[in-house]
Amino acid sequence: MKKTYHGSCHCGAVAYEAELDLSAGTFKCNCSICRKKRSWLAVVQPNDFRLVSGEDRLRKYQFASGSIHHLFCENCGVASFARNDNETIGPLVVVAVSCLDDASAEELAAAPIAYFDGMHDRYDAAPAETRHL
Repeated sequence: MKKTYHGSCHCGAVAYEAELDLSAGTFKCNCSICRKKRSWLAVVQPNDFRLVSGEDRLRKYQFASGSIHHLFCENCGVASFARNDNETIGPLVVVAVSCLDDASAEELAAAPIAYFDGMHDRYDAAPAETRHL
């Protein structure tokens, strides 16, 4: 069941609300940026995401196809969410699970994690090794 979570960057300048069901699943990816950031993410439909504050503090990083807008706070550098406008999978928002301020330890521990082999553009398969993600 969906629940409204509040998320933010480290300094609190960027804050949002996201309606999502952590029990429906989260994911980790081994693509170059997710691996370096050790990202743990959850998908949120655009209609279920509201940026509460900090739009003027967001900076954007894009690479490769440029379809993912990797957003981060200009003050503390934390990337608490990203937006995707990839035509193949449609628009969506991904939030950093670690930035959900009111997700309980129990909810986080119970959240299923799927793994994607983004390093090889295989989002339908897990990489051979996931322990480091």
